[in-house]
Amino acid sequence: MNQYKNASFLDLTIRFGAGFLVLFSIVKIGLKIFRAGGFNEMIAAYFGPDNWYIFVGQILLGSLFYGLFMAGYYKFIKK
Repeated sequence: MNQYKNASFLDLTIRFGAGFLVLFSIVKIGLKIFRAGGFNEMIAAYFGPDNWYIFVGQILLGSLFYGLFMAGYYKFIKK
């Protein structure tokens, strides 16, 4: 039996979203360090006083939508 069918939709959304949040953050920060050429450039681009909320918003919205999609897929579509 599918282990995801017994879990609640909210629990699945949080589990998938949290995993994606961590992975997406690491990849996004790592790519920015690699592309910009250094750690200080990444700090200025993502965590500056005027633009840190854009970074956090993108990460949170991306992980929310991913969590909702994957929870819906595993709970209702996958057999």
